[in-house]
Amino acid sequence: MKQPIIFSIDDDPQVLRALQRDLRSRFKKEYKVLSTTSANEALEALEDLKKQSQEVALFISDQRMPEMLGVDFLDRAKQLYPNAKSVLLTAYSDIDAAVKAINSVQLDYYLHKPWDPPEEKLYPILIELLEDWQMGYRPDFDGLRLVGYQFSPQSHQLKDFLAGNLFPYQWLDYNTQEKAKEVVALHNLTEADLPIVIFEDGNTLIKPSRAQLSEKLGFTLQATQEVYDVVIIGAGPAGLAAAVYGGSEGLKTLLIEKRAPGGQAGTSSKIENYLGFPKGLSGSELTRRAITQARRFGVEFLAPQEVVDIKLRESYKIITLGDESEIVTKSIVVATGVEYRQLNNTGMEALTGAGVYYGAATTEANACLEKQVYVVGGGNSAGQGAMYLSRFASRVFIIIRKPDLSLTMSQYLIDQINDTPNIQVLGEMEVIEAIGEQQLERVVLKNRKTEETTACPASALFIFIGTKPRTDWIALDIIRNDKGFIETGRNLLQYESFNKIWKLDRDPYLLETCIPGLFAAGDVRAGAMNRVASAVGEGSMAISLVHKYLDEV
Repeated sequence: MKQPIIFSIDDDPQVLRALQRDLRSRFKKEYKVLSTTSANEALEALEDLKKQSQEVALFISDQRMPEMLGVDFLDRAKQLYPNAKSVLLTAYSDIDAAVKAINSVQLDYYLHKPWDPPEEKLYPILIELLEDWQMGYRPDFDGLRLVGYQFSPQSHQLKDFLAGNLFPYQWLDYNTQEKAKEVVALHNLTEADLPIVIFEDGNTLIKPSRAQLSEKLGFTLQATQEVYDVVIIGAGPAGLAAAVYGGSEGLKTLLIEKRAPGGQAGTSSKIENYLGFPKGLSGSELTRRAITQARRFGVEFLAPQEVVDIKLRESYKIITLGDESEIVTKSIVVATGVEYRQLNNTGMEALTGAGVYYGAATTEANACLEKQVYVVGGGNSAGQGAMYLSRFASRVFIIIRKPDLSLTMSQYLIDQINDTPNIQVLGEMEVIEAIGEQQLERVVLKNRKTEETTACPASALFIFIGTKPRTDWIALDIIRNDKGFIETGRNLLQYESFNKIWKLDRDPYLLETCIPGLFAAGDVRAGAMNRVASAVGEGSMAISLVHKYLDEV
């Protein structure tokens, strides 16, 4: 946490040095002491400090200064920091001005010069003022701030990006928080500039793209090695496990993620059936631990960075990134996972990010406080999302096409949902329309048995329906099943095209695709179990198979 500031000003350098010395001698452990001889310079500095979310606890100003009187300086300074305490340094001839200032600028005290000895004439007064200030002091958020509209797709994308990349930030809603308006005005910006990202150093980005934000945050976007032993594409549980095992076993390992680490598991509010965590843990916590572990073993991590193509060059694989740079590797593990299918019913696309969300329960939960929300889907992700939202929303409705959750959700989640009074499961129902002008206002539900429709008020709609593999980017002629999932191992033998592609004497390894040295792990693989633990297991297993392959080449 940043230290609060004691700000002193006197145009006499000798007096200022003495004051600075005494202040630092007594208060340097608790406060940062800043000083200047210029009132105008001081006001400029205060504006910069305000932009950086620095807090001023106490102003000490000389009265007679050439640029402006001390009472005038304090008046302007307290417009920026109205809660700061103020002390005027005066000669005996300035006592009348000091007394008037008590009323005009809410002066807290005036001190005569000189103040020797400070132990008797300075410190007791300042200590009392600072203790009084501390009683009402509430530290401002110390870090990145995002200002925008709650029901803005671009604001939602930035929130989702920051949360997904485990980057702490403060969200300020321009429509509902006066603090947001103050911050925008302080930076001489307007409502038309939203959304705005404000950094700790006071710099801003207006309507930034992910690439601009990534660059400013210092994310690594370029690889450092000429050739890698293994490149892992996708940083969900399978990719993270592969990275940890690859790094720990001494392989030159690179992990690439298009959006944010953790995959779908990373957005889970609580995973309760993962081995070794009897109380459960959040997807973000699991992701944070895994990334820390991988980096400890020397794994490079590029994010957000998109892989757009893979080419073969003899036994090497050439990976092309979205910025057209290339990476050379001996083997690849594809662990790009799956994504939620879009619900293309009336009104959904127009309101996506403005009340209609795919996943994102943890990102948008605070906006659902005491409101009525709907969750579409009957899998574990939907159940975990509903449980998390129930801590904020007044009512959570789970919409499923089947009569109940028994065929699609783990029993522990079903039991929790049944025991949560503000969650209601609506079976044999579907959402056919989202209605709203600037934001979601109502959803239209259809009973699948009676075909009766009902329009219900809704503040948010969270969609967790079906999944499709993230394989559209792969131009290589690899074998996939009819749903687009990558086939591996002996399952490849059933495809007529396999023998045209595979030219080795051995059969493919268990997680190997029809391209030697190209492996698939986790939910992107045909036949995967769609559980965090199994994805971690496959990611770990993939590295043992990579070792076998590398021994051959």
